[in-house]
Formats: sequence, C-alpha cells, structure tokens
Amino acid sequence: MADENQDKKQRTKKAAKDTKKTGAAKKDSKAKKAPAKKAEKKPAARKDSKAKAKKAEAKGKEKTESKKASKAKKEPTKKAAKAPVAPPVVKASARYVRIAPRKARLIADQVRGMHIESARALLQFSPRGAAHPIHKLINSAAANAENNHELIGDEMRISSITVDEGPTLRRFRPRAMGRATPINKRTSHIRVALTPVED
Repeated sequence: MADENQDKKQRTKKAAKDTKKTGAAKKDSKAKKAPAKKAEKKPAARKDSKAKAKKAEAKGKEKTESKKASKAKKEPTKKAAKAPVAPPVVKASARYVRIAPRKARLIADQVRGMHIESARALLQFSPRGAAHPIHKLINSAAANAENNHELIGDEMRISSITVDEGPTLRRFRPRAMGRATPINKRTSHIRVALTPVED
C-alpha cells in the first residue's frame, strides 16, 4: 500500500511538472509568436508610409512641372514685350506762364516734331510773344537731357509739346457812366518732351 501511495505521489508530481512545462512552453511560444506578429505588422505600415511618400513626391513633381510649364508660357510674352526698347523721353514744363493758351498754341503747333536746332532758329526770329517762353523751355529740356540722362542736347527732337490753360487772373477796368468791364489775364501750362533723333 505504501508503495502504491508513493507511486501515485510521484505520478502526480510528474503530471504537475508536465503541466508546468507545457504551460511554460505555451507561454514561450506565445512570446515568440507575438514579436513575429508585430514584426509582420511593421513592414506593412512601412510599406503604406512608403507608398504615401511616393504619392506625395509624385504630386509635388506634377505641381512643379505645371508651374514650370506656366512660367515657360508666360516668359515668351514678357520677352516679346521687352523686345522693342522705347527711346528715352526727356521732359520739361513751365507753369503759370503769363500768356493766353490760344496764342501759345500757335507757336507750339509750328515747333512740334521739329529737330531742336531748327526749332531754336524758328523761335529766335518769331515775332510772337509766346516764342520767348517756349524757346526757354526747349533749352531747359535739352539741359535736362544732358545732365540727367547723359544724352547730347543738340541731337534731340521735339516729340510732343502741349499747352494747357492755367488759372485766369480777373481784373476790372473802369468805363464811362460808372460802369466796369472785366479783363481776363489768362495763364498757360506748357509741357515739352524730347527724344533722341533716330539715325
């Protein structure tokens, strides 16, 4: 009887040890399997992130290419606009000149479009009163061309000359029977623009 009891005890101890071993083995297998699953999940996430990064790069390349194409389309128009270089324009103005605009325009129409030397000759010998201030203004514009734009003043052409009306000075003159008649003393604003003569 004692031998049988000892055998049962030994068997139960062995069974307990076996169960412990199997439990430990199961835990070890789960522990081994868990990192494998995690490792399996990580590459999938990496693949997804790589695919997203590639898509973002492709979109960025498409945007840059579209911007370059739009710039390339715009550049020829800019170049076409820059191709004809306009000659420099030298300006001078005289304001509040004490002469009527109607009288000054008669001289301005004669001088417009002329070479500066021939215009000076015409104005020098003109009997009209507006010739003197216009002559001075043309000389001032030629000096501006020499000093400000480094051009030759004697090789210029009068491209435009305009005469605008300034403020009118109103005066009154006494007349017979206690009356007064108005006198309008008109003023002018004269502007001149010179351009170099094309060879």
